[in-house]
Amino acid sequence: MPTAYLALGSNLADRRHLLAAALAALARDPQNRLTGVSPVYETKAVGLTDQPDFLNCVVRLETDLAPLALLDLCLAIEQQLGRIRRERWGPRTVDLDLLLHEETTLHDDRLTLPHPRMKTRAFVLAPLADLAPDLLLHGEPIRTHLARADQTGVHRTDINLAALA
Repeated sequence: MPTAYLALGSNLADRRHLLAAALAALARDPQNRLTGVSPVYETKAVGLTDQPDFLNCVVRLETDLAPLALLDLCLAIEQQLGRIRRERWGPRTVDLDLLLHEETTLHDDRLTLPHPRMKTRAFVLAPLADLAPDLLLHGEPIRTHLARADQTGVHRTDINLAALA
């Protein structure tokens, strides 16, 4: 089965519960097998900064779903968990972003892989480095991208979502 990495985030309502519910929904899909959950990080918002802090993590899963089908599943989970898209980079109950799907390179109206902004976002790179520090992105290990990223406002928590998955 191909391996995919997804970033999960939440900054509204019960953030921990919403991340756990998103993990459970991903794991329930018979075409997915959850194989890793990073530590959870509390992070400042990026883009639109006047909003609550986020909880973020990254998951690794083996999936039989093609990239666009996995995107559709992520969007369905977001909707089930109350996500309303009002403004770009605005507050959200839950956000599931497909970062990588094996070595797929994709430029589609709905999805770009690898995720085009992940290599500069510490809130993605820090949890991803916990799961796969030597994973290559644009020819360099994730840990190298993380070392270059601004990690201000990115703090590891003691929340253990892996125990809930």
